[in-house]
Amino acid sequence: MPPTPQPPTSHVLFDVDGTLIDAAANQRRVWNAWAQRYGLDGAAVYEVALRTRPVDTFAAVAPELDAAEALALLHDLEDADVRDGAYTAFAGAAELLRGLPVGGWALVTSNYVHRVRGRFARTGLPMPAVVVDAAAADRGKPHPDPYLLAALLLRTTPARCLVIEDSPAGVRAGLDAGMTVWTVNTDEPVPGAHRYFPTLRDAIPHVTTFATR
Repeated sequence: MPPTPQPPTSHVLFDVDGTLIDAAANQRRVWNAWAQRYGLDGAAVYEVALRTRPVDTFAAVAPELDAAEALALLHDLEDADVRDGAYTAFAGAAELLRGLPVGGWALVTSNYVHRVRGRFARTGLPMPAVVVDAAAADRGKPHPDPYLLAALLLRTTPARCLVIEDSPAGVRAGLDAGMTVWTVNTDEPVPGAHRYFPTLRDAIPHVTTFATR
């Protein structure tokens, strides 16, 4: 009788956009379409959106707008992009995720789970059992709440979690959650991260070692 698989003792928590899926062009296109509806400069709006949550972007670029209406329009544009836009997973993403222990990883994203499922279906990436999305925690990144919730759902501790991120807000969230944080897919290291890899593929053997130790 084969031995019963043991639950993983270490867990990997992945951001999605910019980490596993290259969605920069899609996000730029969505924000440009949103800005055009309100007569705003798309490039300027996108620069703000890169650093803030949507509601904070609205407040910064057009405080006179009805925030609920502006958010509804953004959601409609994002949903349309998931249906019709072209998406690409970063090199090595499928290989990495399929090689991790079952139950040993999760997604922690500022997007919504239905869009993540759509993007993963389009790119052939496997979905994990645990996904912490924008609706799951009262406070999103850069607060630690989403990563702490992921650890709770995985029944593990922050000290046993590795966060894979690409943004300063995500790095801050992981660090404040008391987790190990590595960054990928950036031109230079994000301040505070424990390790830096220029690409996701560069990180694969190291992530796998962490997850199976």
